[in-house]
Amino acid sequence: MSRFIKSSSDRKLAASIKNILGFKPGNIALYKLAFLHRSIGQEVVRGVKVNNERLEFLGDAILDAITADFLFKIFPTQDEGFLTEMRAKIVSRSQLNKLAQKLGLDNLIQLDGGNGIFRSYKGDAFEALIGAIYLDKGYKFTRKILIERIIKHYFDLDELVNQELNFKSKVIEWAQKERKNIQFIVVNEIGTGYKKQYIVEVVVDGTPIARSQHYSIKGAEQLASEKSWSQISSEPID
Repeated sequence: MSRFIKSSSDRKLAASIKNILGFKPGNIALYKLAFLHRSIGQEVVRGVKVNNERLEFLGDAILDAITADFLFKIFPTQDEGFLTEMRAKIVSRSQLNKLAQKLGLDNLIQLDGGNGIFRSYKGDAFEALIGAIYLDKGYKFTRKILIERIIKHYFDLDELVNQELNFKSKVIEWAQKERKNIQFIVVNEIGTGYKKQYIVEVVVDGTPIARSQHYSIKGAEQLASEKSWSQISSEPID
């Protein structure tokens, strides 16, 4: 057992990770932090709260990179639009919430306020876990775990190809239900010719909430809508 694992709670967490993902953690503190939700993060020096948000930020980037690399190699003849949509189907907030539940990560998360208040805490913790694995074991190890233990085991790629995933529709339905005014505005165009990209901003009741760019307006709308949906679905319920 690693020299970083000292307490019985550390050993229990290490055993859970070994059972779920098949490896022993090195620096257990990283994994403890990955499951520490902001609602329960402890204040430390200069009033800064320690929680899993920084690891979530890192894990999100690592998850995107590994998933993109995997799909690029699995689908060598598909275009950028197809690969972008497939990645979105795997790393969407709703998908990660379900995945975390299947893995049993919800049993490891330290959360204050009740499960129903924070809609995306499970997916957030999964991303934070990816960040912890990356810092603890490195990129190659993280890639192997993510592909062999997660993507190949929990995702049917043939099924995902045929699955509809329209974040724009989801955001529009949400706006109608909440009686919000929503707009998809092309705020800029960059590049020329085949390199030209459109920057689209999602505006709710006059307030911009997300923006993305793509080689088509439709693609930019979808990417911006995905960011919007992630933000909308993660907001605490009033």
